[in-house]
Amino acid sequence: MRKILFASPFALAVAACGLNGTDHADKQSDAKSATSQATSQAAAEDPLLSHDPTGNAPLDPVLADDKPRPEMQAQVVLDRLGFTPGVVDGAIGMSTHNALRGFQLANDLEDTGELDDATRRALGQWSNIPATRVVTIPSEFAAGPFFVIPKDPQDEAKMSVLGYESLDEKLAERFHTTVAVLKELNANAAPMPSTSPTPTPTPSETASGATFTPQPGPPSYFHAGQQIRVPNVGADRIDPGLVTDSAWLATLQMLGVGTVQPKADKIVVDKSAGTLFAYDSAGKLVAAFTATMGSTHDPLPLGDWKILGVSKNPPFHYNPALFWDAKAGDEKAKLPPGPNGPVGVAWIDLSKEHYGIHGTPHPETIGRAESHGCVRLTNWDVARLSQMVSGSTKVSFVA
Repeated sequence: MRKILFASPFALAVAACGLNGTDHADKQSDAKSATSQATSQAAAEDPLLSHDPTGNAPLDPVLADDKPRPEMQAQVVLDRLGFTPGVVDGAIGMSTHNALRGFQLANDLEDTGELDDATRRALGQWSNIPATRVVTIPSEFAAGPFFVIPKDPQDEAKMSVLGYESLDEKLAERFHTTVAVLKELNANAAPMPSTSPTPTPTPSETASGATFTPQPGPPSYFHAGQQIRVPNVGADRIDPGLVTDSAWLATLQMLGVGTVQPKADKIVVDKSAGTLFAYDSAGKLVAAFTATMGSTHDPLPLGDWKILGVSKNPPFHYNPALFWDAKAGDEKAKLPPGPNGPVGVAWIDLSKEHYGIHGTPHPETIGRAESHGCVRLTNWDVARLSQMVSGSTKVSFVA
């Protein structure tokens, strides 16, 4: 297990993943600070937002799928309802089985985890929501910058932000999918012209005063102004008045995560099922996420815990002495925040010292890889969960 001692009186106990939560800490206060008019307008006019018929109204034929995609359509609906299938890819794998089971439990259906007839009927009320939609990539979204993330923590610490390496990767996170799925949906799209100029890296100043020049990311398949077909993920409306931090508002918009979320009274992390379930004050299941949790070296600590705080867009404090798999010669380093940081876009700090719930730079590995003891979700799932919890939310880790 990774361990770090903190000097701050509000030191989020996040050393299992190397994060000093005193930076950008958010204690979930009810106070609201005004965001700028420009930021609010940008959130309201996001061209990548979903646009769907109200209730059971018929779908505009212009918005319909180009071909049937029943499995992806089910994933899209489940994702919107908070029973997330992890990566939306049209394949009924482990994460989708978990999402189906969550939906079934919440709707008094037999919890088979399968897209059976009863579940299809229950999901049928959203049959007018298409599996995909066509969007035009905004120039602002495509502008980047996009830089290669170094492998060595010392080099990562020299970056100003651990952002996306390419527009392709950024688009995949925005639509809760993978680059491979986006390319499959747009197999006939013209790739980025090879004559496009390569961005010139700008040296950034590190904390020590030294300069570091990041390397441009790989060429993207997609480009600004291009019309592409994407998974029709929704529940992405943002009320800027509910967000006190403009940087966090930008993160929510970047991930397609809305501000309307249920409140979680209790969270249950189930080791055997590989799931995180959230319940409201009435005991109703309101969200389900597939999670990565612990390993043979850093097992999930079973028991009941409290939430001490939430850190959004957090940095990462790397201490090689606390990692069993650290390389010889590694030194301590403070890594900047960003979606490609080791803990992703958010950290939910727990009363169990050195443990928390956080995001990941590798969403496709959720449920399929081990962690260093913490509970790991996709960036879009932890962004959603971070808005659901508070200091009164109870947390149970069960076998």
